[in-house]
Amino acid sequence: MDLEFRHLRMLLAIAEAGSLGRAAVATGFSQPSVSGQLKRLESYFGSALFERSAAGVRPTPLGAQVIGQAREVLDRVDALGRDSADAAPDPGSPLRLATTNTPILAGMIGHARTALPQLAPLVSSVYATVEIVRQIEQGEADAGLAVDYPGMELHHSPALAHRGIVTEPAFVALSREHPASRQQEVDLADLADSPWFLTPDDGAGWPGVFYSACRARGFAPTAVHEFLGDHHQLQAMIAAGLGASVVQATLRPIAGVAVKPLAGTPLWTRYVLVWSPERVPAATAVTLFGAAARAYQDLIAHVPHFQTWASGKYRLPRC
Repeated sequence: MDLEFRHLRMLLAIAEAGSLGRAAVATGFSQPSVSGQLKRLESYFGSALFERSAAGVRPTPLGAQVIGQAREVLDRVDALGRDSADAAPDPGSPLRLATTNTPILAGMIGHARTALPQLAPLVSSVYATVEIVRQIEQGEADAGLAVDYPGMELHHSPALAHRGIVTEPAFVALSREHPASRQQEVDLADLADSPWFLTPDDGAGWPGVFYSACRARGFAPTAVHEFLGDHHQLQAMIAAGLGASVVQATLRPIAGVAVKPLAGTPLWTRYVLVWSPERVPAATAVTLFGAAARAYQDLIAHVPHFQTWASGKYRLPRC
């Protein structure tokens, strides 16, 4: 078959719905029709794009890559033909961005300014997702980069809009002196006796999802340091053997630190673009989203431990 835009839209509908049944409702097709289109897509790409289970579907590593590229293609298509006035933000008005700690930020701004040279971002660092949403709803910010977690999706008023940029697995950073650092992937249970460095409550589900994952492996952390410093300082303490930490999969380790996938991939984080449609033109939001997606692709291209995981050596868990 020839790959068409409608196929990409169906692929995104399945990814966003999380099940073939919900995708059928969202698109107006029957479930057998959705299933048939997915089978043809998987035949086209030569491999499974989703892991199936009774609870729904989740992208495979190949599926995640194809979905990201499909989003970028469709965003560009949707942006074509938009009114040029809508596509260009007012050069006299800065775009106020409230953003959590994410490596996507710098690349997103760079790509966005390449597409929209008149864009004037004004960045405010905000840790908690709930505070990012509050600032946008109260008119203190125009858009933001936030996070949420599977089953605990972002909530906000109807006045805002959001789109998931990417859902990535959480990895673990530990000292290279720790025996588990020699494993290809680390079972959380192997770190049951380790102290942990954890960031504070973000109002979106962290660190509750971490404690739930630990309970599922039969333990509760006995020593937890609440830490909200820079990554270099965190890694220096990990290298010194003072504890382990759940980290972003794109983190580049310093000497003495190993960054490893977690066995079974029990923890996931979704990066989310949130904005006020009243203050952010639709085409500007499309540009920001595409810029964020490209920034993430740039990041993972230079992270060997993520590339190893994404190569398919580590299969995604069933839901």
